[in-house]
Amino acid sequence: MDSSSSNKDDAKTESLDAPLHAIGFQIDELSPHKVTGRLPVTHKACQPFKVLHGGVSALIAEALASMGAHMASGWKRVAGLQLSINHLRRADLGDLVFAEATPIHAGKTIQVWEVRLWKIDPVNSEKKSLISSSRVTLITNLPVPEDGKDAAKYLKKYAKL
Repeated sequence: MDSSSSNKDDAKTESLDAPLHAIGFQIDELSPHKVTGRLPVTHKACQPFKVLHGGVSALIAEALASMGAHMASGWKRVAGLQLSINHLRRADLGDLVFAEATPIHAGKTIQVWEVRLWKIDPVNSEKKSLISSSRVTLITNLPVPEDGKDAAKYLKKYAKL
């Protein structure tokens, strides 16, 4: 990936989700049917034992599911109701993690999204190991408050609708 592509992804993530950007996450694909991205595991995302912090995995799950649900709801305000996460393997400092969020159920009031994180093999990028699996339940029919009317601005700019 060239540096201009990386800079575009970095600017996209910064405008879409400041906490994800702060830990070095980059959003790739963005649609009401799938949200993907990647995280190089750095000190910003690690616990003291130099492995990916479980809270970072939860942050990624909640953020990607919320973006997808917001688009799939027709730009209604969404809020997380429940997050369940299983940590299956560790990702170490220096690893590259790929994340993918997809809807299991996209109803008018409730949506359920599955978010999976994989560690990418540094030798063979086609090979990956599942490190966590999450389920995020969101309420998706909330009115958008006046001070949040521009919340969808950057999603609409970057999404494949």
